[in-house]
Amino acid sequence: DGCGNGSCTNEFCASSQNFKALDKNAAAVKAMELFKNNGKLCDLHISKRTCRPPQQWIDRLVPRSAEGTSQVKHGHLLIFKTFFFTLSKSMMLSYCEEVHDYSAAAQAIGRVFSNADALMKSFRKDEPNCTKQSQQPPSDQKQPDESEIGATALPKSDTGENLDLCDISVDISAVRRVYEKILSIDDVQGALVDALIFITPNLELDLEYLDVYETNPEYLNIFVIVLENTNLHSPEYLEVALPLFCKAMSKLPVEAQAKLAKIWIQIGLSHIRRMLETFQQLITFTIVSNDYDSRNLVNDDETVVAATKCLKVVFYASILGGEIDVGHNEEEVEDFDSEELSLHELMGEERIYKKEQRADPLETELGVRTIDSRKPLIPFDDFVNEALIDVLEMDKDFTFFKVDEESKFSFQTCPFILNAITKNQGLYYDNRIRMYGERRLTAFYSMIQGREPTPFLELKVRRDHIIDDAMIRLEIIAMENPSDLKKQLVVEFVGEQGVDEGGISKEFFLLFLEEIFNPDIGMFTYDEDTNLFWISPSSLENDAQFTLIGLVLGLAIYNNCILDVHFPMVVYRKLMGKKGTYQDLADLNPILFKSLKDLLEYTGNVQDDLMLTFQISQTDLYGNPILHDLKEKGDEIPVTKANREEFVELYADYILNKSVENQFRAFKKGFLMVTNESPLKYLYRPEEVELLICGSRILDFDALEKTTDYDGGYSKDSQIIKDFWDIIHSFSEEQKRLFLQFTTGTDRAPVGGLGKLKMVIAKNGPDTDRLPTSHTCFNALLLPEYSSKDRLKERLLKAITYAKGFGML
Repeated sequence: DGCGNGSCTNEFCASSQNFKALDKNAAAVKAMELFKNNGKLCDLHISKRTCRPPQQWIDRLVPRSAEGTSQVKHGHLLIFKTFFFTLSKSMMLSYCEEVHDYSAAAQAIGRVFSNADALMKSFRKDEPNCTKQSQQPPSDQKQPDESEIGATALPKSDTGENLDLCDISVDISAVRRVYEKILSIDDVQGALVDALIFITPNLELDLEYLDVYETNPEYLNIFVIVLENTNLHSPEYLEVALPLFCKAMSKLPVEAQAKLAKIWIQIGLSHIRRMLETFQQLITFTIVSNDYDSRNLVNDDETVVAATKCLKVVFYASILGGEIDVGHNEEEVEDFDSEELSLHELMGEERIYKKEQRADPLETELGVRTIDSRKPLIPFDDFVNEALIDVLEMDKDFTFFKVDEESKFSFQTCPFILNAITKNQGLYYDNRIRMYGERRLTAFYSMIQGREPTPFLELKVRRDHIIDDAMIRLEIIAMENPSDLKKQLVVEFVGEQGVDEGGISKEFFLLFLEEIFNPDIGMFTYDEDTNLFWISPSSLENDAQFTLIGLVLGLAIYNNCILDVHFPMVVYRKLMGKKGTYQDLADLNPILFKSLKDLLEYTGNVQDDLMLTFQISQTDLYGNPILHDLKEKGDEIPVTKANREEFVELYADYILNKSVENQFRAFKKGFLMVTNESPLKYLYRPEEVELLICGSRILDFDALEKTTDYDGGYSKDSQIIKDFWDIIHSFSEEQKRLFLQFTTGTDRAPVGGLGKLKMVIAKNGPDTDRLPTSHTCFNALLLPEYSSKDRLKERLLKAITYAKGFGML
């Protein structure tokens, strides 16, 4: 069609007098050739059929060239190749709307958005600057609404520290007003898509090979402007433009990604959520549009990988903009490396199989960790992508994560996108490889040194002395060769026959915990209101006992066993490296938390009305009061409105940290003896660690019924199986837990719920007086074919109620 300028000098433009007419096919081929060879573009032109705009409009509409000059010729607006947009220049849209011709606007916008230098200089503020903003705005300052553009939505923190937030040099409100006008115009929308497709390969090359951001940090403006496009999730962008743009964005250096996250915090929550939805939609759209298998891995899909890396920026913006606690960190416990060389070191593979603790570069650049997040702007679950999880080959992804990360992308480097079930599978692989490695190492040393091979962590205990036997054996192993703790656990009860294929270990953990949490021992206190246990500050047991409990928790994770423990979340936060703070009292001691909260919110005279001092009282094991000064001469320091926040902080610090410091240090030491080389801390959040140790508290027996297999002549249509499930569903909560304990060795659901249990019900002969039996190692129930439903229920109830111990009925 040409540019419409009869004086056009471009020989390939249909408006030029020298142009030779082409049919549509030939024109398409020629257009592709010109595109490939970066053919010359015509100057911007407004059709002669439109009226000439007033001179004052021309003065405002004509963009300036790189030299700062403008030009009007033959009544037309001519725009030089290098120019940029400001809000006043966007009034061209109003003019085009008036004359019902958007070709000039489309060409201008296409020219700007396809040129990195022009786009970088567009929509600039008059005086950009960078300031240090306080995290907590002054009380008399109006809190900005998330929809306000350019306002700083400051993250709340209980640390009182400052956060570097760079002011945005882009005029976001101007960008949004322009987008609001042009996104409803099809011609201009098409120009935007084409421009984005044209510019992104150049952006990618600039970032990857020319280090353009290091020489000009304002290059980031391009990404800020493009990502303000609210139509990025629409079909016309999803197939080509957005994937290309994500690849370019993923090439941004870490410092640029960190700055982008801070900019998004200032723009507001609605923008961050839109970024989340845009990248998630691209990942899902790409996955459902392709077929993946063991040969065609999703890890090799550049679009999915790039979008995931972009999503990471959103993830950390959500953390940084929410409630964070970048202080209150626990001291690191000393390393527990064995003096013996590992098998990988013996084989010269230590550089291949990495065991060091990881830290995400973006996390390090921002100075904030996932564990520091108290409440993110967007819930963590919103970052999980189920479509990705369904096609992810976890065994291969784990290999990339541990061995081949430099050449292959692993989604475990972005653990926020995976759920706890998937990450648990990766942790299982890691634990099993270490177990097999220790087994091979034992065989190697036995051949060299001629000693008895011990491929397993063998634990022989008596039922009536389970704590003493376990503590003595594990303490000896921890002192002589800590690496033995990373062998597969095998438990034997003295005087009982049986081979431990997992079931006996489960019973050992169950019996051990019943003993250790017995109130008579006094190691833990129990709150009947919250049903939670907490370390007793006045416990008479030595540190070795608490080290043993930590060891048992670590061994449970390492051997994929579920424990029936009831700790508050602060225990798992402390295990992951954070100290307890005032907010952690909410689930540990709700009454104390409410009292302290009321103190902070009290509007009367704190000193005269409440008469508190910096001295608190606790009770010991025998119910006797013990006084403790939170500060030196605390009984002489009254709590006032001015120092009440300090009082609350010191009170919580004493309850959660100082009063149990020695016991918890020993507890954590035992836990790390097993998990110190595990990627646990990198992959999991505290609530996920709790799920890993304790399993799911929700017992969905409908899901268990759907996934149960049958053997020996039974099927889901057998009458006794139908009666069996009717009986199970009619059980009380306690009876259901007894059934799970009888069949699987634990009364808790695994990570992912009962649907992940894979129980087997096998036929065990005709009607008989014998009770049902089970193989807890294999989650197998051996069920005789009883003659009636009532007889089945009576036999089943007796079996689950009175059975305890290996082979005992």
